[in-house]
Amino acid sequence: MTTPAPRGATITGWGTALPDIIVTNADFEARLDTTDEWISERTGIRERRHGGTTAGLAVEAGRKALDMAGLTGADIDFILLATTTPDYQIPSTASQVQEELEINGGACDINAACSGFVYGLVQAHGLIAMGLNRVLLIGSETLAKVTDQEDRNTAILFGNGAGAVVLEAVEGEGQLVSFDLGSDGTARELLEAPIGGYMSMVGKEVFRKAVTVMVDSARASLADANLTPDDLALMVPHQANIRIIDAACSRLGVPIERTAIVLDRTGNTSSASIPLALVDAIENGRVKRNDNVLLVGFGAGMSWASAIVRWTGRLPEENA
Repeated sequence: MTTPAPRGATITGWGTALPDIIVTNADFEARLDTTDEWISERTGIRERRHGGTTAGLAVEAGRKALDMAGLTGADIDFILLATTTPDYQIPSTASQVQEELEINGGACDINAACSGFVYGLVQAHGLIAMGLNRVLLIGSETLAKVTDQEDRNTAILFGNGAGAVVLEAVEGEGQLVSFDLGSDGTARELLEAPIGGYMSMVGKEVFRKAVTVMVDSARASLADANLTPDDLALMVPHQANIRIIDAACSRLGVPIERTAIVLDRTGNTSSASIPLALVDAIENGRVKRNDNVLLVGFGAGMSWASAIVRWTGRLPEENA
């Protein structure tokens, strides 16, 4: 689907948060049947963060985004919090973030697993198209608490973190050029965690399906925007596994050099991974005015999402 033209949105602020506890591959090597070399080669991950709460990380990232945009919580009409690891079953974690950031508008959680941030990005644009002026979008996760730290197949993969952006209304099309959202419920058992339990994952099948849905979704968004991979300045994929990213890049024809990667430092942070990688790329000067940026992810469900953003928002050198 292509976004309607009359009223769009642009990103005016961003922020990230990572907890203080760094867990390296050597830490797992010391107590599990694995090695730093095996983890690095198979996943691309060298360290991940543990600790914090989903709300606490979301508040930290959200406050940084608000500060950059020159706003306070009172200026925000709605908060969307993408997470698979809420602090409470009831109420939404977004309600706690709303209180701490003193936001007066609506608040809700989105659970689309690792696709959640892109789902939220599209929903934020929809809310703004319908009349809201400012939306705070956050992806925040504390996956360590739902990961069996004695399971070498999953413990090495997942970490905690948060990333946030402020979206503000603009006249015209705004930044969102095109998007593709989807889900296949028949594959939901490939990656799941019951309430109160740990994650289980059928790794080989997740890998196979992930590459397929990422590529298909990216191609759908490109086609809808009338763009080719050569028109992309940057691809920001979900940070799950370097082999998945490599395979997706190869099939799409996007050089790995034009891909944002932070998973070596963060591990898989689910809905936080795309904003963490996006912010890292922006702050390192990899996004320029009018660049076409592809955000693409997949997750449990099995969900998938892609969006093409034409960067018309703030750049680091414009910050006061």
